[in-house]
Amino acid sequence: MAGLYIHIPFCHSKCSYCDFYSGLRASAAEGYVDALLTELSLRRDEIAGDFSTIYIGGGTPSVLPTGEISRIAEAIGRLTDKKSVEEFTVEVNPEDVTEELLTVYRRIGINRISMGVQSFDDTMLKAINRRHSAQQALHAIGLLKGQGWNYSVDLMFGLPGQTMDAWRHDVDLLMQIKPPHISAYLLSYEPGTRLYAMLMAGKVVEAPEQLAADMQKYITGAAAANGYLHYEISNYAQPGCHSRHNSAYWTMTPYLGLGASAHSYDGSVRRINPPNIKSYLSSLNSGATIAEIEEENIDELFNDYIITSLRTSAGLHIGTLRDRFPENFVTELLADAAPFIAAGQLTLTDRLSIPEPHWLKSDAIMRDLIRV
Repeated sequence: MAGLYIHIPFCHSKCSYCDFYSGLRASAAEGYVDALLTELSLRRDEIAGDFSTIYIGGGTPSVLPTGEISRIAEAIGRLTDKKSVEEFTVEVNPEDVTEELLTVYRRIGINRISMGVQSFDDTMLKAINRRHSAQQALHAIGLLKGQGWNYSVDLMFGLPGQTMDAWRHDVDLLMQIKPPHISAYLLSYEPGTRLYAMLMAGKVVEAPEQLAADMQKYITGAAAANGYLHYEISNYAQPGCHSRHNSAYWTMTPYLGLGASAHSYDGSVRRINPPNIKSYLSSLNSGATIAEIEEENIDELFNDYIITSLRTSAGLHIGTLRDRFPENFVTELLADAAPFIAAGQLTLTDRLSIPEPHWLKSDAIMRDLIRV
């Protein structure tokens, strides 16, 4: 089992909270896709076996002409057994979703759509510089439902000026729709973003911690009441509809990442492409890859495994830990975990996991478990 991630660094406009690498030069799409296909051919052998999941993210992949997405899908199909691909996801924004776009996506083998809605409140959408309206989001969801897609809807909470009542409205509306998958993220003010600059200038204020906790508690309760499984801190799925690609990240499954700023992991070595389109194009046009090895020692790999696994309902499998790391790492981890187990903030069977009511405290718990 292995995954393929492809980064499309183009957007119609930059959302004010976004710190992912992206730009507005979609006119460069054809040359960028040429470079992607070259990189795919040069680096395919880094990952053994066929791809079981494919994820095209960004940026906003739906800004690409469908012909360019088709070229990417055809190239992948030549280098992996299409029958092995369980899940092929593309990220979209609501304003790009049309019947024609979805028809092309299905024809070329895409079987899952991840759509960033963030809010059904036009005031909130303007506050974070989203281009679409609430009505456009509902129209796009209607098309996805009408064509029978497996799809995911992203929401954000803790937005500037967002009240608990506004959040309840968003969640209640989504529960009426019942998409197969929901992702709900607490707004993070990342340095370098427009919202962070506004926060530093006192133009917006961060949501109080208790309000953020109440918002997450509300969606978690609503999701459970509507049959969703809360399988990762920010992700909820109807049975059988979890994101296979993202779940593989959390279990440290190997994946190949292509495109400017993309990360890769072959099971032992991590690689990263620098976040620079110009350098990326220049390198690939000359037939050379730009990927750099990220040096990680065994302590850092151990910490990665703890942090990714403990974000999930499945938790950390102790047997897998013993297979991958020295026994003293496991012994020390369990000793550090003992006070949290006694307090009910961790549970231990053949797995170490954080009970759902304590997921909001997961960062604090994990800080005491990682190796320093």
